[in-house]
Amino acid sequence: MFIVNSYTLAIIFCFITMICWGSWGNTQKLASKNWRYELYYWDYTIGILLFALLLVFTLGSFGDSGRGFLEDIRQVDTRYIVSALIGGVIFNASNILLSASVSIAGMAVAFPLGVGLALVLGVFINYFSTPKGDPFWLFTGVILIVIAIICNGIAAGRQQKEGNNNSKKGIILAAIAGILMSFFYRFVAAAMDLNNFDSPTPGMATPYTAFFIFSIGIFLSNFLFNTVVMKRPFVGTPVSYKEYFTGKAGTHLVGILGGCIWGLGTALSYIAAGKAGAAISYALGQGAPMIAALWGVFIWKEFTGSSKSTDRLLGIMFILFITGLSFIVLSGGN
Repeated sequence: MFIVNSYTLAIIFCFITMICWGSWGNTQKLASKNWRYELYYWDYTIGILLFALLLVFTLGSFGDSGRGFLEDIRQVDTRYIVSALIGGVIFNASNILLSASVSIAGMAVAFPLGVGLALVLGVFINYFSTPKGDPFWLFTGVILIVIAIICNGIAAGRQQKEGNNNSKKGIILAAIAGILMSFFYRFVAAAMDLNNFDSPTPGMATPYTAFFIFSIGIFLSNFLFNTVVMKRPFVGTPVSYKEYFTGKAGTHLVGILGGCIWGLGTALSYIAAGKAGAAISYALGQGAPMIAALWGVFIWKEFTGSSKSTDRLLGIMFILFITGLSFIVLSGGN
């Protein structure tokens, strides 16, 4: 299987993760014109699973390093399989709740709260589970990125149309989503031998096998979580499976593409964790809201006609974001 052997390549992979995690939402935006999120989400989870299958039989099986996928999956202990599956279930629950909170409280309120909590708590959880990197630079970088996310939220809030319902329900859902999201990465990382991908401890999984099991957890849990949300949506009227199966092929492909993009980013994050450490890999990936902001500013033109104060806020956001990322990269440089 393919293994990252340098810190520089690991950081490059983490930046690709950040780009993927910050970009997959564009496919939802494209599909949302005539396709409810609950329906899109099925294609999204299918895309993650299909990408995981492709990955384990290519990069996860080729080469002389480590254990190939088929050899590895047969020897993984049940406790590690369960751990990776739980990671998938937790991620799926948190992602659906975060999406619901955005639809209720608005992007400017829900996204900074949910992702900000996930970033801070997730870095603490991953760092103290497997300490790697200089904590001063790591946590200073995280704080700067959280401030940048808050700036993004304030700027987006100024662009929102009047009448958005910033209800307590949406804020509570965003907080729950953020807390849950902070745990998913650790459960998957716990199934891997982060100190030795080349010759993992017997019973533990390679990053490819762990990601595959994780994707199964996402897909299987979707039968419960998304079915409930389809029947009892947080916003709008219920949708049925009949509507899903009568959707256009192009619309389905857009959702599958979104899942593949997110899956690529997540897989690279786990592959990079062996060299960069779980905390650094996770922290860099969770800089994704800034990538989403770049899409909003330069591609979707969401801030066209904004005030000078909003433009200054966006400028401060990007400066804090770049500085924070630099500190996180520096934290593992030694």
